[in-house]
Amino acid sequence: MTYRTTIGWSLITSGIVTLLLKALPGDSLWWGIGLLVLGIVVFTVRR
Repeated sequence: MTYRTTIGWSLITSGIVTLLLKALPGDSLWWGIGLLVLGIVVFTVRR
């Protein structure tokens, strides 16, 4: 059950991030790297 919820949230989040990257100014590569680092920090802190 947790596995499905995780995949669901992952898909929703990736969709939102994709929309944000289209809307945000600047190079999307740097936004992607920043969001990736932020996601890793959030996962390590929650454990």
